[in-house]
Amino acid sequence: MNSNMVIATRGSALALAQAQLVIDQCRKLFPRLRFEMKIFKTTGDKLQSASLAKPGESLPKGLFTKELEVALVRGKADLAVHSLKDLPTELPSGLMLGAVSKRADPRDVLIVRDEDFLRRRDETAEAAMDWSPGQSALKGLGPGVSLKTLPTGACLATSSPRRQAQICELRPDLRTVEIRGNVVTRLQKLAEQGEIDGLVLAAAGLERLQFTIRPDGMLAGDAVPDGLRAVVLDSSQMLPCVGQAALGIEVRAADERIAPICERLNHFNTRQCVLAERAFLNEMGGGCQAPVAALGEIASDQLKLRAVSFAGGEPRRGERRGSPAEAESMGRELARELKPGKEEEKHG
Repeated sequence: MNSNMVIATRGSALALAQAQLVIDQCRKLFPRLRFEMKIFKTTGDKLQSASLAKPGESLPKGLFTKELEVALVRGKADLAVHSLKDLPTELPSGLMLGAVSKRADPRDVLIVRDEDFLRRRDETAEAAMDWSPGQSALKGLGPGVSLKTLPTGACLATSSPRRQAQICELRPDLRTVEIRGNVVTRLQKLAEQGEIDGLVLAAAGLERLQFTIRPDGMLAGDAVPDGLRAVVLDSSQMLPCVGQAALGIEVRAADERIAPICERLNHFNTRQCVLAERAFLNEMGGGCQAPVAALGEIASDQLKLRAVSFAGGEPRRGERRGSPAEAESMGRELARELKPGKEEEKHG
């Protein structure tokens, strides 16, 4: 086996952290091989002002994966590390999903400004006669905050149609707006902009950036702005995106050198869960920005797949249970059950 292996990744802080996790694992499993990271800028990285909720010709499939796939096809990289939720269900000819990492926490997190922090900051600024008019426009929330307890008319920022649909179903009175940028940029916008009251992010992304929720509910981390409070949302309230919290390792299908590496990197239970989810999404005919959500979980050697679709306007929910070996057929069957009929599509 060639001793030099190139791992392709995007250049965001989260993508780099995820790629580093894979490299560290590879180096531990294959100490005689050399693994190096190569960064590629994707179309999605270049279109920071574009809307992800309304994809069109300017937002093709593979927003965050295409350039990494081109590198694989041209032999400029041997493995590509993706957030699996970003990887299209249909891959280019000659490429395959070689391995899936063990899943982290798949849930979402609601993040808001803390009212006590804002009050103390404003009192300190006023006492020091260092008052900024913009500070008084910020409003915060206290302990016990949840989607159900947010003030009427509160505005949440997210670029995920899946999250937007579930938020509006649970709380039709809330408003949602799109937000772009990496995790730290989004947190900074929340800390500084009174137009939004909170945002929703993936728990796994926060964890991989080494951000933590302290026992008092405050979000902590080296790059986290001061005064942000966070709460994990149960999957019964907010089902995650297909593949959320898992890393996908994409490789060339015919490259036998990579097979032993993928075999060791792959986590069987996670792979079967996400195969069910991705089969569901593919059968629904949607991409990573489709208003659908699914979560597969394995317990006592049984796979449980839960899903919701807003494709027809009104939410349709379903569940399947079966053997992990039947993952993909379970996903397809559940999708056929939840697909909107012609009348629903017409009025949706």
